[in-house]
Amino acid sequence: MSTFSTKRVTPAAALALLLGTAAYAASIHLKGDPTFVDNGLSLTAMGTVAGLGSSSTGPTVFLNATANATATCTNPSGANKPPGHNPAPVSVSGSTTINPGSIDHNGNAPFSVTTNPPSPTVDPNSPDFACPGSNWTETITDLAFKTADIIVAGTHVATCTFSPVFNGGTADGTVPKNQVTCE
Repeated sequence: MSTFSTKRVTPAAALALLLGTAAYAASIHLKGDPTFVDNGLSLTAMGTVAGLGSSSTGPTVFLNATANATATCTNPSGANKPPGHNPAPVSVSGSTTINPGSIDHNGNAPFSVTTNPPSPTVDPNSPDFACPGSNWTETITDLAFKTADIIVAGTHVATCTFSPVFNGGTADGTVPKNQVTCE
């Protein structure tokens, strides 16, 4: 009889272990709202992530953002720099790995992640090229961020939207908390 019982417990224990692992992975979340800084051509998100447990390797934090670009157009002589017209929306991203030593005994860790800047110039053959001629150079000079997605260890933890304040998005500097909505 004990053999029958052992055979029944082993699959049940395996199922409990499997479900416990899935529950751990689904518990990663932000602890409070993140803080954002518009660096002009990049965006930084800072905050605390919870539900990490203990691990010998730190999780990767990804930041993906969309923005409206401000650009200038330079003619072939380099002498004229009028503003670009209707530059295309831009997407930027960046990532960082949390140091496992910074994960506290409750599974919380601070993070700071910054997107990479976009390519400074726009391809003149692109349909989004906004300068008067294909021999002109369009240069992105600023980004006004509209949205940001934060992903930790493969788990989507937040989509944040910025209230339009400048060029349909953020202005340079720390983004005021009342202009950020995260879900």
